[in-house]
Amino acid sequence: MASDITRLGVDVKWQDLTLGCTIVGRGTSESFNTGEWRTDTPLFILEKCKQCLLCAPACPDSAIPVENGKRGEFDLDHCKGCGICEKACPFDAIKMLKGER
Repeated sequence: MASDITRLGVDVKWQDLTLGCTIVGRGTSESFNTGEWRTDTPLFILEKCKQCLLCAPACPDSAIPVENGKRGEFDLDHCKGCGICEKACPFDAIKMLKGER
């Protein structure tokens, strides 16, 4: 089983692939600018935010930083614009804008 994700490429034999339901490597999203795939862009409306932090764990890309118990601006280098955070926010403090910004 491959344990080094950098070895996984097009020319890997099936015997060397990672087994299903296993996690190999961690923190790899920091190595990639996945935000360039974004089609919609989130807008954080600070005045409406009550710091309930329901949006942060809902984000599948960890693109909502939380420091000292308060959420910050979106990490647009990793946000893919899925809109899950907008649906999770009960205070309408997040709006998805069409297009990458």
